[in-house]
Amino acid sequence: MALKIVLKPHERMILGGAVVHNGATKAEFLVENNVPILRQKNILAPGDADTPAKRIYMAIQLMYVDGENMVKHHKLYWELVRDFLAAAPSALGLIDRINEFILQARYYDGLKTARDLIDHEQEVVKRATQCFESVSDGP
Repeated sequence: MALKIVLKPHERMILGGAVVHNGATKAEFLVENNVPILRQKNILAPGDADTPAKRIYMAIQLMYVDGENMVKHHKLYWELVRDFLAAAPSALGLIDRINEFILQARYYDGLKTARDLIDHEQEVVKRATQCFESVSDGP
């Protein structure tokens, strides 16, 4: 069964490793085989991977769209996860879920869960900032 994708004007997507940039009008595609597809809203540009969780997302994204360099991407992923857990052990449950997806080569599912990891990271930073501010204000 084909997958129907409708791109908005000027929207981008990654289709099987190729970046597709739509023109000025809406376009409709039917993808008839199994290839990696990421719509613009799910693509993280390298320059935007500015936190540890986003770097983990980027490593998974590369696994998903760049299978030729899988060993390199896996090595990077496991290094990032080790460092992330050392700094934020509260993320263990999310990391365990992502790891299962990675080990099963279900990279798109790993990406979806990595978005939850980014949210978790933001919440941890927010709480730490509030705690620091309350201590700094002091009596």
